[in-house]
Amino acid sequence: MKKFILISFTALTLILSTPLLAKSFYMAKKEATQVYLSHQEAFYSGCEYYAQQKKLIPLKSSCGYQTRKSERRASRIEWEHVVSMWHVGHQLLCWQNGGRSNCRKTSEKFRQMEADLHNLVPSIGELNGDRSNYKHGMIEGEARRYGPSIDTEVDFKAKVFEPRPEVRGDIARIYFYFRAKYGFQLSRQQTQLFKAWDKTDPVDAWERERNLAIQAIQGDSNFYVGDPSDYSGTLACSPAKKYCYQMTSCIQANFYLNQCGRNKLDRDKDGIPCESICN
Repeated sequence: MKKFILISFTALTLILSTPLLAKSFYMAKKEATQVYLSHQEAFYSGCEYYAQQKKLIPLKSSCGYQTRKSERRASRIEWEHVVSMWHVGHQLLCWQNGGRSNCRKTSEKFRQMEADLHNLVPSIGELNGDRSNYKHGMIEGEARRYGPSIDTEVDFKAKVFEPRPEVRGDIARIYFYFRAKYGFQLSRQQTQLFKAWDKTDPVDAWERERNLAIQAIQGDSNFYVGDPSDYSGTLACSPAKKYCYQMTSCIQANFYLNQCGRNKLDRDKDGIPCESICN
């Protein structure tokens, strides 16, 4: 029992001790694009996507996606907050006094939560819109509104959004991270559901890689995915590494730019280092 308590306290300390970063949601979306360079797959559908003139376009034929209503939004990738900012905001006083725009202006904590890369995933725009601010949950029946092969459901009447089984554990661990880092409140029912999802969909190789990529940019790890000490050998500042030709990956380049102060890696100061490997 004592060992379990110690581990839990260490987890919370590692998460909560991370300083808040002053960046915008706009910048976070640019950084998120880099995180997913090696895994260009839409979160809720499993569709592949590609970049075209700075836009991200879903390849709907790769997963059998069928547009439900909005072809315009079904033809683009958007960045989705897994933990809805609507739910986040309603737990903050700033939201009660002016909604999202007021929180952006007056709350550093809200701005950090809105820009937290651990909470951002690529989604087909139509699915992002249909999810709206609905809670994640289970829905009886298989409507398959987005095609027979897309196991993501939405109940507009009950305001519930059910993600495909392959990402349910990812969602649970993002919620647990938000609860630990920001004090986001989960109901008992949600907690039980997410504990079940965490068990039935354990951490996989891509989730660990994503966590590592975010740590390189943002400086913190989602402890529910991987202990930051797991990466200490990979993510360590070396005085000898100063130039792009010395970087072996975009993850490493981001780490040296954001955590080691190698500003020369970003010559055009657009937030993207070593564009030969990070574009």
